[in-house]
Amino acid sequence: MFSKKTYIERRKVLKERVEKGLILFFGNDESPMNYADNTYHFRQDSTFLYYFGINQPGLAALIDVDNDREIIFGNEYTVEDFVWMGPQATIAEKADDCGIKEVVPAKELEKQVKAAKQKEQTIHFLPLYRAENKIKLQELTGIAPNEVATCFSVDLVKAVVSQREIKTEEEIASISQAVDVSVDMHVAAMRIAKPGMTEAQVTAEIHKIALAEGGNISFPIIATKNGQTLHNHYHGNTINRGDMFLIDAGFENEMMYAGDLSSTIPVSKKFSAEQKEIYQLALESHQAAIDTLGLGIPFKNAHEAACTTIFDGLKTMGFTKGNPQDAFEAGAHALFFPCGTGHMMGLDVHDMEDLGEVWVGYDGQPKSTQFGLKSLRLAKPLQAGHVFTIEPGIYFIPELIDQWRAQNKFNDFINWEKVDSYRNFGGIRNEEDFVMTKNGPQLLGKPKPKTIEDIESIRAETE
Repeated sequence: MFSKKTYIERRKVLKERVEKGLILFFGNDESPMNYADNTYHFRQDSTFLYYFGINQPGLAALIDVDNDREIIFGNEYTVEDFVWMGPQATIAEKADDCGIKEVVPAKELEKQVKAAKQKEQTIHFLPLYRAENKIKLQELTGIAPNEVATCFSVDLVKAVVSQREIKTEEEIASISQAVDVSVDMHVAAMRIAKPGMTEAQVTAEIHKIALAEGGNISFPIIATKNGQTLHNHYHGNTINRGDMFLIDAGFENEMMYAGDLSSTIPVSKKFSAEQKEIYQLALESHQAAIDTLGLGIPFKNAHEAACTTIFDGLKTMGFTKGNPQDAFEAGAHALFFPCGTGHMMGLDVHDMEDLGEVWVGYDGQPKSTQFGLKSLRLAKPLQAGHVFTIEPGIYFIPELIDQWRAQNKFNDFINWEKVDSYRNFGGIRNEEDFVMTKNGPQLLGKPKPKTIEDIESIRAETE
C-alpha cells in the first residue's frame, strides 16, 4: 500500500467532487473455477484498491458524503481460516493503514443502505462487471442486474475518472517498475524463442519472470506466430524458421500497477526482406504517433498519424493507392490496422475500462462507429499525468481481406492482387508505455529493444 495519507487525500478529493449522497463501493470476491475452494487468482477491484488499498476478498465500503463517514464492511477470518491460510491481519488493522476507523460486519451494509434510502439520500455506485456484485446491488437497492448499465452514477464515474486518470509521482514510479519487468519479460522471449519450440514454451518463460519478481501478468499473455489475430491467446503451435512471432505481455506488480508491451521478432536470426520492409514501416508509424503527442493535443491525432503513415508506406510498396488522408477518413486503412493506437494504463492494463471508454477516453463525447476507428480507446486531449500506450501495427487478416474484396470495398484505395499475395504474412506491432508531462511525452521504464538492428542482434545469440 501507499501511505495512509495518500488514501485519506484520495477520498477527501472524491467527496469534494461528488458533493452529496452515499458512495457505495464493492470489492471483489473469490471466483471459483469448478468448485468453491478451487478459485481463480484473486484480483481486487481497481477502484476499491485506489481508494482503500486493501487486497482482500469479500469487502465493501461506504463513503457517506453528507455525514462525513467512511465505513468498511467485511467478516473477519476465523481460526478455521488460519488453518488453511496462516495468521492474517484483521480488517480493522488493514483499514487503519488506509485511514479508516469504522469497520463493521458485512451484514451491516444492508442496514446502512436501507437507512440512506429512507432518508432519500442519493446512492452512487459505479458500473459493475462482476455478476455477484450485481446481485448484491439488487439485494441492497432493488436494481436488477440488467438495469445496472443505465442506473449507475455518471457523476461518480466522472469524479473517479478525473482522479484516477492523473497519475501521481508515486504511481508513475510504480508503473515504471512494472514496465521495467515487462521489458525483461520481452527480452527473455526474444532470447529463448527458437525453431521447434511451442508457443506455450515461450509463454512459460515470459510468465516465469513475472512470478519471480513477486507479481503476476497484467493480462493473459499473447505469444503467437499468428499475429494477425489481435488478441490471440492460443499457444498450441510450433514456431518454425521463417515465422514471425508476436509477443504482447506485461507485468502487474504487488501494488497492482501494470506494464503493457508488444514486440515482434523473427523466429530466424534475421528478418526476411519482406518482413523487414513491413516491420520498418510499423516502426515508422510508431514514431509518427509519438511525434504527434503533446500536452493538450487529442490522442486521436496520434492515431491518425499512425494510420496515414501506414497507408502511405504501403502505397510505396504497391498495396494501396490514393490519398492517405482520404483513405483514413473513409476507413480503408483499417484493412491493415483495424484497432487503436493506444489506451490509458495504470491499475488496469486498460485503465478504468470498466467505467466506460466514453468517459475514460472521450470525456463523454460519442465514439465513432466506423470499423477500426471504433476500437480506438483513447481520443481526448492529453493532460500531464496521463499514462498511455503507443501500439500501432500492420496486420494481414485473410478473413477480412476476403470479405472486403468480395464486397468490392475500397477498390479506389486497395490493390487487391498485391494484398492477396501477402495474405499469409501475419501481423506486426511494437508497443511502449508513456506518461504525458508538462514538457511533453516521456517513455516509462527502460527502453525495450525494437529496431531491426536491436532485434537481430539479440536473435543472433539464440542459435
